[in-house]
Amino acid sequence: MIAALAVPQVVAVTSDTSKTTITLEQALQIALSENATVQVADKEIEVKGYSRKGTYAALFPQISASGSFNRTLKKQVMTIDMGGQSQSFEVGRWNTINGGVSASMPIINAQLWKSLEISGEDVELAIEQARNSRLQMVTQVKQAYYTALLAKEAHKVYKSVYENALANCALTEKKYNASKASELDLTRAKTAVANAVPHMYDSENAIILALWRLKALMGVDLDMKIDVADSLLAYSEGMAYMEPDNLDLSNNSSLKQLELQAEVLANSIKLQTYANLPSLALSFSYQINAMENEFNFSEYKWHPYAMLGLSLNVPIFTGGRNHNKIKQTKVQQQQLAIQREDAERNLRVGLMSNLNTMDMAGKSYFSAVEALESANKAYGIASKSYEVGRSTLTDLNDAQLALTQARLAVSQAVYNFLNAKASLEQTLGIDYDLQENLQ
Repeated sequence: MIAALAVPQVVAVTSDTSKTTITLEQALQIALSENATVQVADKEIEVKGYSRKGTYAALFPQISASGSFNRTLKKQVMTIDMGGQSQSFEVGRWNTINGGVSASMPIINAQLWKSLEISGEDVELAIEQARNSRLQMVTQVKQAYYTALLAKEAHKVYKSVYENALANCALTEKKYNASKASELDLTRAKTAVANAVPHMYDSENAIILALWRLKALMGVDLDMKIDVADSLLAYSEGMAYMEPDNLDLSNNSSLKQLELQAEVLANSIKLQTYANLPSLALSFSYQINAMENEFNFSEYKWHPYAMLGLSLNVPIFTGGRNHNKIKQTKVQQQQLAIQREDAERNLRVGLMSNLNTMDMAGKSYFSAVEALESANKAYGIASKSYEVGRSTLTDLNDAQLALTQARLAVSQAVYNFLNAKASLEQTLGIDYDLQENLQ
């Protein structure tokens, strides 16, 4: 007789009623309103909107008021010649007060008008960047949700492995006590139980980490207890996802941003060209002043002064500054064109990679389902055979291993398909409201 090996006991995982169970759609809706990246992107749109309004303000009259008070400490002395003799006397008053209003507004300014168009494109770019943030966030939330589902499926598999190992160990111990099983078989049975325990804990920890990741993306309190609804295998119904008809990347957010940046650069060249054109502005000024020696303001004599005028500015020579700025911007256009070509090439590679992954995952899934059916049948036969003594524990363990691998392969195939599909939808620039129609 050998010393009995301690069989590890694992507390059964029970459902926690205090947890909030959320669906994928609920997770996405929460993230769209609470995710920090999305909120920052929305604020950037507000910033660009206010900046655009500030640019429009340059079209309106700019009105300002001014006032000043001067106290003369030493009056200026003026000397004049009278009758061959020079006479000197002080001029001016001790107190001088000035006040007035001035206004100006552009009448003809091509550079200003073009800057208004550029500011509008800045707003469009901010909107597209916010859309890109949403696309990325939707993809990340989906993939985090699928990861949590995969972790739960893996936990179910390893829990089943542990329970089967525990049952087999109990059966082997009975057979050993009845001298129908060897000491080696009993040791192997207990070792199988011990080996199943770490997988149980690791899979449970994977669920916790996946849910933390999901909560961080959703923008909710990390201490909040949540759980994901449904099962990963429930999504296998969509494994027959057909290849989209339109793969021209016309709605891809990264390419759209590059196109908007190209438009901004094209208008920047026009803006710098317009700097060589004359500009015309209207100005108005009204001033009033008084000069007295005392501080008796009620007796001051005020003298108004008003002026209305036009100012014409004709650039003649700037040392080649505008010419060099135009050349600089044209080089930036060439850089952007190269970046866009490279970005489109990489996106197409990613697109084909996602489609290939989805295709392989679909084939792997159907193959894994067949393997799972065979593995289930084989394990049932091996279990019954071992129970009646027609097969060994090694045969049963081999059948258990094949069953575990088949169950994990099915879940992994579904997960790979869903992950690739989420990436594909982001690459194609399919917005969340459109994605709902494709589910």
